[in-house]
Amino acid sequence: MSNVFATLINDEAGFIISAELVLVSTIAVLGMIVGLSEVALNVNNELEDVGSAIGSMNQTYCVKGILGCQGYSSGTEFRDNIDHCDNTCDVQGFEGRGEYSE
Repeated sequence: MSNVFATLINDEAGFIISAELVLVSTIAVLGMIVGLSEVALNVNNELEDVGSAIGSMNQTYCVKGILGCQGYSSGTEFRDNIDHCDNTCDVQGFEGRGEYSE
């Protein structure tokens, strides 16, 4: 048993494979960081489009009243006022500043 253990400790055949694995893993992680930042940017853009579409819906309705022989029904009306952020492309990015930057 100690002979197998000593052989495993002195074996250096996998060193090159480990170095290649570290290099490939580093390149893959850097590529994933760039890719995920682009995904996050595009998801934010699409969510802004959805929010702008919901904000620009016309929510007003009007039901006319009815007047007949011996009865009537009064109408009803609702008007949607313009909100503060009802325009498109209202979400804007900016460069962040550090705590001590001027």
